[in-house]
Amino acid sequence: WVPFHCCTVVREQLYVLLSCLGDTQFCFRFRQAAGRKSSLGCFLDHFDRDAPVCLKRDQGYYYGYVYFRQVRDKSLKRGYFQKSLVLISKLPYVTFFHSLLKLIAPEYFEKQEPCLEAACNDIDRWPTPCPGKILTLPIMGVVMKLLVSIILPTVHEVDLFRCFHPVFFHIQMLWELMLLGEALVVMAPSPAESSDTILALVSCISPLRYCSDFRPYFTIHDNEFKEYTTRTQAPPSVILGVTNPFFAKTLQHWPHIIRIGDMKQAGEMAKQMKVKKLKNLKTLDSKPGVYTAYKPFLNKDEDIIKQLQKGVQQKRPSAAQNAILRRYFLELTQSFIIPLERYVASLMPLQKSISPWKSPPQLRPFNQEEFMKTLEKAGPQLTSRLKGDWIGLYRQFLRSLNFDGWFRNRRKEMTQKLEALHLEALCEEDLQLWIQKHTEVETVDLVLKLKEKLTQAEKDQLPVKPGTLPKLQAHIESIILSLPEDLQGILHKPPSP
Repeated sequence: WVPFHCCTVVREQLYVLLSCLGDTQFCFRFRQAAGRKSSLGCFLDHFDRDAPVCLKRDQGYYYGYVYFRQVRDKSLKRGYFQKSLVLISKLPYVTFFHSLLKLIAPEYFEKQEPCLEAACNDIDRWPTPCPGKILTLPIMGVVMKLLVSIILPTVHEVDLFRCFHPVFFHIQMLWELMLLGEALVVMAPSPAESSDTILALVSCISPLRYCSDFRPYFTIHDNEFKEYTTRTQAPPSVILGVTNPFFAKTLQHWPHIIRIGDMKQAGEMAKQMKVKKLKNLKTLDSKPGVYTAYKPFLNKDEDIIKQLQKGVQQKRPSAAQNAILRRYFLELTQSFIIPLERYVASLMPLQKSISPWKSPPQLRPFNQEEFMKTLEKAGPQLTSRLKGDWIGLYRQFLRSLNFDGWFRNRRKEMTQKLEALHLEALCEEDLQLWIQKHTEVETVDLVLKLKEKLTQAEKDQLPVKPGTLPKLQAHIESIILSLPEDLQGILHKPPSP
């Protein structure tokens, strides 16, 4: 947890103040200043190991959650009171932090600093976030309960159907753009609609993590403004949410632009809109729609459109529409990822090749053409009814940051699994018999290596069988006791920091 007073970098605070435009709640995202380390690094590392992909923290980024109030007040020079309260955190708990600000902000606007200090003191005493457990969080005289679910994380979710409602005829194409990490701009009438739409887009490829940069609310005051608006190079793999009309011209060269009007209620029918040409987008007042020259790889799924339209006609509850859309995206992403998971699993060495007295075997490298050949018999057609150029979609995906991030994570998990299997094999060996056949120097070397492995296994929380690490510790103690007393004293000393 990061209370607002912990964000002490002047530049970041200035950025926060300049970003708070509008009478609403919204969120933004910004880079951590170079050379600064989060004071929460240790417990967040521990949290990330158990958290679902969509709730892992973003390395090098902060989230800003904003509550902005604007009230008419004739006694003031401007004629109205306006003030923002911003909560900065590494954690992407959108729904939770917005709820928290609804409690804190109104009190803060009335009672000022003492109220904020009391809230920060309460937050400082909160327990560490723990996936799968209900947290009891006292704040300003009330108690909030938070469940960071491992299976169905809703703590970060926005109203998916409401966000996609203005462009839901194009949801499948938007899913492809997110999957491939394409550069995209959302032009919205308010910060709330901008940030909600960006968060909805990023979440539509869940459980795959979106690994490119995304800015729910981007302004001309962002540090990356020049970097992201330059025309001297191709737009980066970033999603930007903007409201300033200035961006309609500045970002006109970007390949994909979504223009949304005021979000309609879920009970109103959206009109079918064709994909529009980019040259037709001249101002922020241009008609709502998707402006792009992109041609989807997959054929359009008319069934999901009809299902959602029927729900609107029958006044189906928004929660039900959300569930339908969330399930559609989930099944589509899983159909795409399963062949990759199956192929990557085949890169794992056979367990019988693991020897306790040799280094763990290496994973086979990912071979793109070898993977493509597996799609003929074990491709997405096994789980998805959609037709189209799946091969082309995979080839493009393999060049994206999303694939790079996904494969890095899978490779890390599999490497740790190999380390765990190697450790388990070592624990099953008769080490007393081994030391009888080896010299004292070799035995000391073994103890040092085993202690190093134990320390690393505990640090990385290797997925070993229950009892493996205590068994390894017992082996180490047994071997040390077999050595002369002078060596026992040396080996029992804790390692120097």
